[in-house]
Amino acid sequence: MPKVATRLNDTQIKRAKASDKNYELSDGEGLILRVLTSGTKSWIFRYSPPYTKKRTNISFGTYPLITLKEARQLREEARTLLAKNIDPKEHKKQAEAFEISEAQNTFRLVAQKWFEIKKTTVTEGYAEDLWSSLENHLFPRLGDRAIRDLTAPLVIEVMQPLAARGVYEQIRRLCQRVNEIMTYAVNTGIIHANPLAGIKSAFQSPKRNHMNTIEPERLPELLERLNRASIKYTTRCLIEWQLHTLCRPSEAACAKWSEIDFENEIWTIPAERMKARKEHKIPLTKQSLHLLELMKPISAHLEYIFPADRNPRTHTNPQTANAALKRMGFQNILVAHGLRALGSTILNEKGFDPDLIESALAHTDKNEVRRAYNRAQYLARRREMMEWWSEHLTESL
Repeated sequence: MPKVATRLNDTQIKRAKASDKNYELSDGEGLILRVLTSGTKSWIFRYSPPYTKKRTNISFGTYPLITLKEARQLREEARTLLAKNIDPKEHKKQAEAFEISEAQNTFRLVAQKWFEIKKTTVTEGYAEDLWSSLENHLFPRLGDRAIRDLTAPLVIEVMQPLAARGVYEQIRRLCQRVNEIMTYAVNTGIIHANPLAGIKSAFQSPKRNHMNTIEPERLPELLERLNRASIKYTTRCLIEWQLHTLCRPSEAACAKWSEIDFENEIWTIPAERMKARKEHKIPLTKQSLHLLELMKPISAHLEYIFPADRNPRTHTNPQTANAALKRMGFQNILVAHGLRALGSTILNEKGFDPDLIESALAHTDKNEVRRAYNRAQYLARRREMMEWWSEHLTESL
């Protein structure tokens, strides 16, 4: 019959004195108290790892920091792992490595990894706006925190100043972006679950506002104000370019000379700068080409058609047109993006094919077959429509 080890008790452990040699006291089932010559008392669990069966030890810490009761609990946890063919020592190493990894994965670091992927799916301007919103509103307080430590109450508290200002659309976007980052962290194994999934419900929903635009009958008024406005020459040409091409403000501001095919009179906006991530071709009318001729002395030697005033090597700000429209007296009445809506309304009123108008506005057609037809067949018909539109603008002045 096997010998049953005598269990240790606290009195024995306290009385165990240092000797000229290390010695061990057994509590049974692999748990040992090793008494060193220095007087240090260390808990050791001796076991045979799965598969190798080569005897080894794992340390549970020192007494009295780890009590007898706690050491026994650790022994039972180790025995449970062994029963599942899991090596306690390897399990401990993996757990420690995971703890270190989690602590090093700050919100900023994980956001940067997510952004490297995200920016390939959106336009350059949108990517800049996205990252700036994180830097301005979240990173100052959350950037250096481990992502595992983020909680809904904490993130909601950080966004409260925005709520106090009533900028609920900005909050909505931040909530969306934070949740995309957290989902990325879950999918890549950095965290196990997303605790921020419902944070948007802590704030009011933003009111949906359509892009401000004017009635078609006010087009002559707009053109007259633009003609006599006290604004920079480049800005005036930028707004006229948006009107004649019906492009988005960011697409106009970032337009490059290399995108213009003068021979075929086409402006090709690459997919990475388009909202739908699809290349967009715009037929250029004689009025559009005239605007380019006006800009050549200013920027033909530069990359961008409409260069920034302070740094000509980069493009003008997409908000430049909006600022100019405000100075022209259209604040809360018309925004640069609303120029597209104005053009769409007039073209629809004149009976142009709605599909043709949607194609000119670069609105994505969900029908794959029709979208392919649009690319192949619509360009010539769009040129006719754009020529009518440019003539209409010229006659309205």
